[in-house]
Order: sequence, then C-alpha cells, then structure tokens
Amino acid sequence: MPRAILPLLLLLLLLGAADAAWARTLTATIARVTTPVASLEGVEMRVHWPAGAAEGELQLRAARVDAPDLGYRFRDVDWRCPLRRDGQGWRCDGQVRQQRGAPLRLALALAPRMANVDASLSAAGGGGPPRLAVHYDRAAPDITRIDLAAVPVAWAQALASQAWSAGRFSAGTLDGTVRVHAPRDGPLHVQAPLTLDGVGFDTADGSMAGEGLDAELRIDWRALAAGPRITVDGALRGGELLFGNAYVALPAHPVAVHVALQGGADGWTVPAFSASDPGALEVSGHAALAGDGAVHSLDLSLRSDAVAALPERYLSGWLGIAGLTGLTLEGALSAELALRDGSLHALALRPVTLDVAAPDGRFAFHGLDGELRIVADGSADSALGWRGGALGDIAFGPARLPWRSRDGRLALREPVRVALLGGELALSGLSLALPRDGRGMEMEGAVAVEALDMASLAKALGLPAFPGTLSGVIPRMHYAAERLAFDGGLSMRAFDGEVRVSSLAMERPFGVAPTLSADIVLDGLDMQSLTGVFDFGSISGRLHGQVLGLRLVDWQATGFDAELHTEARRGVRQRISQRAVQNISSVGDASFVTSLQGQLLAVFDDFGYRRIGISCRLANGVCAMAGLHPRGAGFAIVEGAGLPRLDIVGYNRNVDWETLVERLAAVGSGDVAPVFD
Repeated sequence: MPRAILPLLLLLLLLGAADAAWARTLTATIARVTTPVASLEGVEMRVHWPAGAAEGELQLRAARVDAPDLGYRFRDVDWRCPLRRDGQGWRCDGQVRQQRGAPLRLALALAPRMANVDASLSAAGGGGPPRLAVHYDRAAPDITRIDLAAVPVAWAQALASQAWSAGRFSAGTLDGTVRVHAPRDGPLHVQAPLTLDGVGFDTADGSMAGEGLDAELRIDWRALAAGPRITVDGALRGGELLFGNAYVALPAHPVAVHVALQGGADGWTVPAFSASDPGALEVSGHAALAGDGAVHSLDLSLRSDAVAALPERYLSGWLGIAGLTGLTLEGALSAELALRDGSLHALALRPVTLDVAAPDGRFAFHGLDGELRIVADGSADSALGWRGGALGDIAFGPARLPWRSRDGRLALREPVRVALLGGELALSGLSLALPRDGRGMEMEGAVAVEALDMASLAKALGLPAFPGTLSGVIPRMHYAAERLAFDGGLSMRAFDGEVRVSSLAMERPFGVAPTLSADIVLDGLDMQSLTGVFDFGSISGRLHGQVLGLRLVDWQATGFDAELHTEARRGVRQRISQRAVQNISSVGDASFVTSLQGQLLAVFDDFGYRRIGISCRLANGVCAMAGLHPRGAGFAIVEGAGLPRLDIVGYNRNVDWETLVERLAAVGSGDVAPVFD
C-alpha cells in the first residue's frame, strides 16, 4: 500500500465515528503497509466510540514493523490510546508495547486533511524528557523530521549497529534533530546534528570502550546500494576511549574530528579521517577495515609541536604495557605510519630537540634529533642522534646513529662509539626488526666496553668507590619476547685481579620488575685493597670464588649460589685484623676460638690465617650458609695459622637474607664495634 493509504483510512474511520450518535466499533485489517522507511505486516486497527461520548478509543496492532536501513525491527506492537478531537484535527495519546521491550508513551496528532502528522515517543510515565518527536508534512512527503530531547543513546543502538555490529551503548543521552529523506526513487538519506552527553559504550570482548564522552557531531548517512556512506564531523570534549592497547583521555577543550566511512561487502573503507587537539596533536589519514574491525591498511600522519601532553592523553595505554607509566616528553615530533594487513609497511619518525625521561630515572635521552625510517620493501637511509642521556645515574655522551632499513629490518650502517664513564661503549652489527606477523620486536648486535672507570661506575650505583677498569666484548646480544640475552661475557680488572661475568640475560629490561641473571667468577682479587674500600677491616691475601645462578628481580637479589675462598700465593702474606675478625663474626653469627685466652686478643693487631672460606645459597629469602668444612655443630670460616692461632666458626646455617644485608650495611658504615668474649 502507498504510505498515504494508512493514515487516510484511519482518518475516514475517525470521521465516520465522530458524528455517530450511537455506539459504533469499526475495524480494519491490512496485510502489509510499505513505505521507503519501514514496512508493517499483520496490521489491525480498531476504533470504538461509545454512544454520546466525547472521546473514543483507538487500538493499533502490528505483527511486524521493520526498518532495515535503520536497523529497527519490532514484533507484536500494540498501541492503545483515547481518541479526541483537536480543533479540526485529531489527537491520540497512550502506551505502546512491543515484544521484549519496555512500554513507552506514543502521542499522535493529525491535522485536518492529513496536512501534518506529529508523533512523539517518551517514557511511559509522561511526555517529558527523554522525548523523541516525529513530524511529517504532506507538502514535503519525502522528508520526516525527528527531534531528540535527552534521548538515551541506547535508543539509537539498532541504527548504530548498522555501522558497528559489535558496539553496545551503556550510558549517555542525545539531543538534536534528525532529518530522514526517503524519496521513492532514491536512497535513504539521514542528516543529524547531535549533541552527546556522558556517552558510554563497549564491546563484548572489551577491546573497545568509551566513558563520559561529550560531543557536538554532524552525521550524514546515505544508504547506497553498494553499502552505507557515513560522514561524521564535529568535536569531542572530555571523556575516555579505549581501542585495544590505546587509551585516550580527552581534554576538556574541543578536539575537532572528521571521519568518512564507506561500507561494502568486505568491510569498510575510510577515505579520510582527522583529529585536531590544538598544539598537542594533529592526526590525519585513511584506512580500510575488515567487517570484524581488523585493519587491512592504514596510512597515518601525525604532528605534535608540544609533546608534553601526549603521555597522559594518548600514550598511557602503551606505556603501561611497557612498564613506562610516568614517562615524560619535551620537544616536538612528527611521524608517518603505514600498515598493511596488520603489519608495519613504512615508518618515518622525526623528533625535534626531543627529551625523553623514563619514570624513576631509569633512562633519559636529551636532544633527540634527525629521522628514523623503516620500510618493508626496498631500502631507506636515515640518521638519528642525541646530545646526551643516562641509564639510571650512569651518564653517556652524544652520538649519531646512521641507520639503513631494508625489507623491514633496521640496521646500523657503521659502528657507533659513545663516551661512557671515562671510557667508551661501542655498538656494531646492531639491527632491529619491529613487531610483524604476530611477532614482537627483535634486536641483535655486538657490544664492547673499553676502559670504563670502575670508581665512577661504583659511585653511580651507590657503592663505595674502588679502583679499576671494566673492559669486555659481547660478540652477540639478542632481544626477543621481552628477554635480552648476551653471548660471551665481560671482564673487569679490579683490585689487581679479574672479575668475569657470563650467561648474562635480562627479562623485561624496559618493563615492570626487570630481571637480571648472570654467573660471576672472581680470580685473584687483592683482599687488602678490597676490604679497605669497603671499610671491613684489613685482610691480606688473594680472593677467589664464584656467584652462580645470580638472579635479580627489580634489582633485588632473589637467588644465587655463592662461594668465596682464599688461595695462598707465594710472596703474599695472609693476615686478618681484629676488626675484620669481629665483622666476620657479627655478619655470620660466628664465634672465634684461639690458642690464648680471649682477654689477650686485644694485645694483637692482626692474626695469621691459613684459609678463609664461606658460601651462601640464597632461595626463598633464606641464605643457607657453609664454610671451609664442618666444625662440630658448625662450620669453619677462618682457619688460623701460627701464634696466636685464631679460628672463626659459624653456627647459624640458615640466615634471613634481609637480616644478612642489614648486617653487611652496618659493617660498611662502621656501626659494629669490636666485642671480645
């Protein structure tokens, strides 16, 4: 039936009943009503007007109401209302119910000769907000106007699902006017300037969400044969957005947005999109999306003239995953990014006097400048440099890294040397592969350190200053799956001996709770120099040993198997001072026995010894102690030699690690006073 037949038939029924002096009931059954916007099936109308009454009752039922272009489908619709005269027209206002839906209030006003039709839908309790009003003018039969006043955004769920089937609206209201143009010989066209207040949405898998969004938007929707074409222009103001790992905290001032979408059988194309947060971020680009939202292709350009706002507003999601919450930026930045089938196709990054500082002083780069380019096909050269920086309290000098990208991999074109701790750090063969095809970032290369000043390193690490230099070569380091592993080892010349580090690896080096593991071997360290640096008391001799399976979590020791001992060397005296004796005893819960009475010990400044040995196996916060060999109920730590002969024996085989560290700290600070038994 043409769209005018239904209201015309209703009007005839009303006019016939209005002048009747006796009770009359009129009914009409219509198989199908079709309009360009919607179709109705199984329609039944009933008008009952009691004799002599001032009003009657209208009941309208429809088994199905479908508006496929708008996404609305209703079943078992039932509307009942009291029918009254309104001047020369008619008015009916009552509850409308549908299957699986809450009741609403529908009011209908018909002008004389059907010149205008006005309908409003509101909450069942009354005609106040929220309210949706529809106006039809016979003079413009192809246009329907819909006025929205504080309408719950959930009412637009079906319409929104036409473009985004996975989205679910949970909160917020809409205000504005929607114009629906439905010509007989053309596509449906919807125009809607809307105001959004406190809108919230999410998806079932939690990958996308929004909360507290305020916006002024202009929406243009055309239902074309190839698929809907949608354009959105306007501004966002405040609220939060989550897209995968990207979290956005929008500022209170307007952020201008533009999005153009074209639907199709295989998904959506985005011919253009842009966003402008003045001063902080300018973004533009185009994309192609699959029906499930997966990115087929993306071309993105961005520029920030003041990057300080980026971490809090736009980067906190990614920074949190990397363990860099609290990272600060200063300076400017621009970039171009291209993705193809979810993988990086090209990247150009251009920092301008950019300063980067990680939280808790973990690392910093000052004055980043230049360009970094990565291409998946072909090759491209670039160079990126900095004025200086630091790893923790260890400062490093300026450098410029010349890069070459070939087929998605980034590699140094030549070795790079960086001033560090009075020596140099040399990088060679360094190459990076950024995340692609489901794999995370990978890195490999070689690193060497030459003549690093150990006194400066110790100071940076908060340790007592001690002499020596650190040199070594790691022929290959490899980073993958958040683990940095080193082949080869480092060799440190210190205290006239050597310290060798091997099996070095780090997990989550740039993330939360970084973990370091290593094996350490000590070879022939001069104990007199070593104990002098740590203010332990004087011990002469040569120290050997090893620390195997060392594991540090967030730079705190959680496990190792350590053993330290002395070895006699021709021409090297082996003596231990009274203070060292007392410190060994206090740290290890040990006691000493001598060939003389204890009160005579104060007469001697030091004692000869034959051997010193102690070990600790740390697990679950407890250090399992041992020494040179069992000695009664304990274990020997020091075997004396000569007269007076002094032996030190430990008795506590299990020592709380934190307690042991506190004792060592007390010894180093000189808080332990000699006590003789």
